[in-house]
Amino acid sequence: MTLWFFRLTVVILSPIIGWYKVSSDWRGIAVGVVAALFVIGVEIFMEHVPLGHLLYGALGGGLGFIFAVLINEVVTRVNEPHLIDWMEKASPYLFIVLTYLGAVISVRRQQEVEEMDRGDIPVKGGKRRGQDIKVIDTSAIIDGRVADVFETKFLTGPLIVGRFILKELQDIADSSDAVKRSRGRRGLDILARLQDHPDIQVKVYEKDYPEVKDVDGKLVVLARELDAKIITTDFNLNKVASLQGVTVLNVNDLANALKPAVLPGEKMTIYIAKDGKEKEQGVGYLDDGTMVVVEEGRRLVGKKVDVMVSSVLQTSAGRMIFTKLREKD
Repeated sequence: MTLWFFRLTVVILSPIIGWYKVSSDWRGIAVGVVAALFVIGVEIFMEHVPLGHLLYGALGGGLGFIFAVLINEVVTRVNEPHLIDWMEKASPYLFIVLTYLGAVISVRRQQEVEEMDRGDIPVKGGKRRGQDIKVIDTSAIIDGRVADVFETKFLTGPLIVGRFILKELQDIADSSDAVKRSRGRRGLDILARLQDHPDIQVKVYEKDYPEVKDVDGKLVVLARELDAKIITTDFNLNKVASLQGVTVLNVNDLANALKPAVLPGEKMTIYIAKDGKEKEQGVGYLDDGTMVVVEEGRRLVGKKVDVMVSSVLQTSAGRMIFTKLREKD
């Protein structure tokens, strides 16, 4: 109600001022009405502008204006007629350009300025306080193992979560599909666990990249901008980021590296749980989830058998062990 009172006051007073100050006829009233509508339009538009943008825009614009005043003052004190004449013509443009640039740059770089003041996030090309910055993707959050790795302090430094990653996680948690919904909620729980840990710095990075359509692309751009590493379990993101020169910490690679070594010729006992893809193959699993393919094992599904390792295939997507049935001594 109060806003409408002020707006009505402007609509009434503006034509009156136009009548007395511009022209004592319909043209003065028209100018007053247009001015009132313009002011009210700007005021309504400003309702949707974040307060931080207004404050930083005003601060940056003010600094730009002051800088223009200083330039004008320096040129005046030089007392060079040609230079002074040029400045008199260019002065309005100088004030407009520097004020505009100051306001726009301050708004665009608002978050980075705030982060630099707190010492949380480095500017591009230089780390602050020796911190090793990492950004995390949705798959690694949902996977959950990264929380254990951070808690054991094998990984240190700030962990950056992009706002677009949070949005993707929330979309998954709100999915109509029960499996996706469960995965999304697990991811939110893991993130809350990381944020609550006193020794883990989790920062939400607000900047978005509207020119980049897919989330993986945004993540790579963010990592390059912060000179950070990406934590993921996504094999495709691993390849894309590596091709663009971004260091990737794949949780699957770490898990594979920590698994006990299995060498060709080693003997083991395995429970064959199901048929394999190829003819006569059976498939079993170790306690850590590693898939074991047993040649000629299809006929023994549901039984424990003695096997011998013939080869091991290890990739960023996981590890597979190929075996053959061991003849009884």
